[in-house]
Amino acid sequence: MAGLLDEDRPQPHSLETEKAVLAAMLKEPASCGNSAIELLGSADVFYSHVHREIFQAVCTLLGDAGEVDLISLAHILHKKGVLEDIGGEVFLAELYSSIATTANFENWCQIVRDYHILRGMINVCSDSLRQCYSVDSDIKNIIDEIESRIYQVRNTNVKSDIISLRESIRDVFTNIQKIINNEVEVGIPTLYPDLNKLIIGLKPGEMFVLAARPSIGKTTFALNIIRDVAMKGNMQRGVMFFSLEMTAEQIARKLLCMEAEVGEGSFYDKSFRPQDMTKLTSAVSNFRNANIFIDPTAGLTVPEMRAKVRRLKSQNNIQLVCIDYLQLMKSGSNPESRQQEVAEISSGIKKLAKDFNVPVLVLAQLNREVEKGSSASVRPKLSNLRESGAIEQDADIVAFLHRDRDQAKDLNREMMVAGLDTELIIEKNRNGQTGIVSLSFHPHIGQFRSKSRYSDEDHPQPA
Repeated sequence: MAGLLDEDRPQPHSLETEKAVLAAMLKEPASCGNSAIELLGSADVFYSHVHREIFQAVCTLLGDAGEVDLISLAHILHKKGVLEDIGGEVFLAELYSSIATTANFENWCQIVRDYHILRGMINVCSDSLRQCYSVDSDIKNIIDEIESRIYQVRNTNVKSDIISLRESIRDVFTNIQKIINNEVEVGIPTLYPDLNKLIIGLKPGEMFVLAARPSIGKTTFALNIIRDVAMKGNMQRGVMFFSLEMTAEQIARKLLCMEAEVGEGSFYDKSFRPQDMTKLTSAVSNFRNANIFIDPTAGLTVPEMRAKVRRLKSQNNIQLVCIDYLQLMKSGSNPESRQQEVAEISSGIKKLAKDFNVPVLVLAQLNREVEKGSSASVRPKLSNLRESGAIEQDADIVAFLHRDRDQAKDLNREMMVAGLDTELIIEKNRNGQTGIVSLSFHPHIGQFRSKSRYSDEDHPQPA
């Protein structure tokens, strides 16, 4: 291992390919020169310092005059005092004559980039070994930093292309046709038809904030969503659930009882019936192929979350991330105030949604101002989002779960059958409509049901 990481050992490279790229830039500066700048990015991709100097000089000439010739190139290298160091005008002439055609130019650029990525990975791994031997550093931070740097190197070759509007319009029109013909899915549909009409499903890259006061049922509603997403049909969608408040066992128990329609309280108040065991056994079988992953880490930071999503997405087809809940997270930096920290967390979550192209369902707390209204019917507003207005700005969708919290205190059999009247208020929707979805909450089995879908006979009966 020591021999492999010997700093005196040459790193992967191809000097001949680097020369071919530079020769193509000199022969056809208008096409190959400008393409090289776009494909390679900077002089750092070259292994040879001589080639880095020449590439930088060619880029300067293209930027200043738009043209390149050997005399101008020699002049600019002479002004920098490096002409003789690289071999003088003779070397430049030999370089110019080193290729007969530029037909394989893009392939040469790719080879140069690939070697650059390998060298970057070697450097990261070498630095990582040194960090791992350092006993003064925090282990968790070391691992997060190593994963982040490896991911950066891995994506060095990913570039953002400039897209012609003509091409984009054509692609968009084709996609619209597929949507109309039900050939593609715009967003992941939820089990609530009225909600789907407003938001058109949970769309990749979007940040969906679900906010409410404590004890309204935020976590339960989110679990209803992820259970349906992970177990619907044969899609086998992976779901990552970050539970900063509850343990993995508590979340698993809630999901199991929800699927079985068995009240959690029946385990403790002696109301559990023999037929309930059959329901639980069937529910366990239903979850056999569900790709739901629970992370109960308390005080999770944004960098830690990114590292975990990155790993799980590549291994388990993660298509939905859920966070319970935002105000329990940490930014991973040292902000001046809690408001600034929440703003950094919110921005980090939105970036995670875009970078990994998955919808992120984020639960959040509302401040106490929402409870100061004259009656329980007073609905929350965007200004009630706790600790930072940045949540409202970053979110694509902001929804409030709202009901009379005191109603559940005197819950009788009749109310359990009918369910508690609940509103899901879509207060902000960047890419769609706002509105109110009427739900019924059945706390004895932990289910939210859409009022428009069920008749009285469909309501779950309590024991």
